[in-house]
Amino acid sequence: MTTSDVQRSELLFKLGMSYQLLLAEFVSRMNEAGYGDLRPIHGYTFQILKDGGMTSSDLAQKLGITKQGSGQIVDYLAQRGYVERRPHPGGGRRKLIFVTDRGWEHLRTAGRLLHELEAELAQHVGTSAMTELRAQLDTLLDTLGDDGTQPFRPG
Repeated sequence: MTTSDVQRSELLFKLGMSYQLLLAEFVSRMNEAGYGDLRPIHGYTFQILKDGGMTSSDLAQKLGITKQGSGQIVDYLAQRGYVERRPHPGGGRRKLIFVTDRGWEHLRTAGRLLHELEAELAQHVGTSAMTELRAQLDTLLDTLGDDGTQPFRPG
């Protein structure tokens, strides 16, 4: 696809391609930083869990996936020491999932690498252009978004 083809493309295509290119670069940097065992869905999971524990069912709803899928993600992350299950204060068999110290280290590394990537992009397009892009994306999200109940579907 040529540059002119991309320039004539629909907004949805441009947003999708931008997302894919940024994500691929970010994943490459995370792999280099020693997190090759994690995939983007795991990062999204950490983002959802970082505000406190939640059940696997609640996580499934937030991610827009099945409870079985959520359980598999939690199992994978728990086996690698990124999250842990703790008893639910309401009792019963339910468990709350929390990010561990290893998971928090991943979040700090991811945050640093994302900020570095964004700073590099700002060098190419200019700081004011990046600020404007963020503002326009905020407006787009506010315009199209709902009350925050829409699950984040990373796939």
